[in-house]
Amino acid sequence: MDSFYELAKNRRSIRKYLDKPVEREKIDSILRTALMSPASKRANGWEFIVVDDREKLVKLSQCRDFGSKFVAEAPMAIVVAYDPEKSDVWFEDASIAATFIQLAAEDLGLGSCWVQVYKRHYNETTTSEDYIKDLLGIPATLRVLNMITIGYKDEERKPYDEAKLLYDKLHYNQF
Repeated sequence: MDSFYELAKNRRSIRKYLDKPVEREKIDSILRTALMSPASKRANGWEFIVVDDREKLVKLSQCRDFGSKFVAEAPMAIVVAYDPEKSDVWFEDASIAATFIQLAAEDLGLGSCWVQVYKRHYNETTTSEDYIKDLLGIPATLRVLNMITIGYKDEERKPYDEAKLLYDKLHYNQF
């Protein structure tokens, strides 16, 4: 990418991936980028769980009743978890790290999609978060924000149309 602006303009949610594994070097680069994401008071309470096992991806795709089925066909996903004891703004820190993951993937020519886990449900009695914690052996003390699927794109999405940006949402010095 030529600039951060172009990177942001071209990054779109991708839900269809080629049947091709992501190289370890690219995964490592994405994870290093996540570890450099800003965190309040440098608490660094995030944890990242890489899942590329097909059986586990299929099970992860069932974590909620809607909006996660495509995870089963993704080459990999990164689950973003956080220790809320490390920071009272864990949600923000984990969100920033997740965004860094998506931008790093795009920069490497990969697609990604954020799958919300926090405040979603597997069924009437189990949250998506608890389902994933149980599936992946994540300690009960951690919170799971989301998972991000990553892979080589098998769909093309047009960049954001600048003419459709919501410029009326911008304010200077006062609302």
